[in-house]
Amino acid sequence: MKEIGNIIKERRKALSVTQRELAALAGVGINTLTKIERGEANPSLKVVLSILHTLGLEIDIKIKSNKL
Repeated sequence: MKEIGNIIKERRKALSVTQRELAALAGVGINTLTKIERGEANPSLKVVLSILHTLGLEIDIKIKSNKL
């Protein structure tokens, strides 16, 4: 979760958006956003997707290859 938090924080700063602004735009609490950026939260996928969408980011989900 820490890696996603860092990506969110870097993108937010690159866009010159404050944590309060991003939280309001994404519809999440400021405390939740702060904890996500620090890697201290365990947010739902819905919350993460809302933040990423607001920042113009997307996430790829891939199936791991299992070597049996």
